[in-house]
Amino acid sequence: MTKKTFRLMPFGFFAVLATLVAASEIHFVLLDRAVIETRLKSFTRDNTEREAILKKLFAESGCADHISEQPVKHVKQPNLICALPGQTESVIIVGAHFDHVQAGDGVVDNWSGASLPPSLYQSLNHTPRRHTFLFIAFAGEEQGLLGSESYVNHMSREDVARTDAMINMDSLGVGPTEAWVSHADPKLAGLLGSVAKTLKLPLWAMNVEAVGNADSEEFACRKIPRLTVHSITQETLPILHHPADNLKAMQLDDYYDSYHLLAAYLAVLDNSLGQPAPPPAPVAN
Repeated sequence: MTKKTFRLMPFGFFAVLATLVAASEIHFVLLDRAVIETRLKSFTRDNTEREAILKKLFAESGCADHISEQPVKHVKQPNLICALPGQTESVIIVGAHFDHVQAGDGVVDNWSGASLPPSLYQSLNHTPRRHTFLFIAFAGEEQGLLGSESYVNHMSREDVARTDAMINMDSLGVGPTEAWVSHADPKLAGLLGSVAKTLKLPLWAMNVEAVGNADSEEFACRKIPRLTVHSITQETLPILHHPADNLKAMQLDDYYDSYHLLAAYLAVLDNSLGQPAPPPAPVAN
């Protein structure tokens, strides 16, 4: 484990927003690559066993006392929720579905996403946070976003009002990190770009509305700012829902970069979201 500290580099259209964060250092813990890869390789093809493994991983990461389950109609497995309490009532949700289709091992879609929340919890847990982070492993995504739909339907008005962002992870590690920009809140996407530029980590914009859906869209229905991070291109799309979805499809260098970027990004979001807007820039006469 390596404790990381950095200052955000403002750039482009989002320079003013990024400057809000740049005044203070951003702290998070970067886990060893062996930990991230071991958790990725802990997959099983059985969805119930996947939920049990995630419970174990969350407990190992320090979340044993803050794990809860939420039943999902028409699905055997529940949503699994790990809370990292913050200093305010504001919430950032970090989600990934853990179920998979029958074809293949479901490593890319979506154990690559589902196995990261315990590590991200561990990366953020060493520094007091403003936001409460809810790390949610969604059930039933492949049956029509059932887990995320159930979660959103159970949110009260107060829950919605205090939720500043929903960050979704789906099908990572078959290439460099990508963001579904056309279905993203501009501030969330812009800050992700700032973090990637600062850390010199790859990030591409890749829109996927023509080929699929994601749990983040359920949150958009309640007007909660959202962003989905993935790694799918036209070339790698055939891996999904196919026997080729297995560990051999993973590019482990890219996968670790995605984890690194997400860990830093969540720390930045904690510092930046909910902050008052900066004063307008002076205009020369």
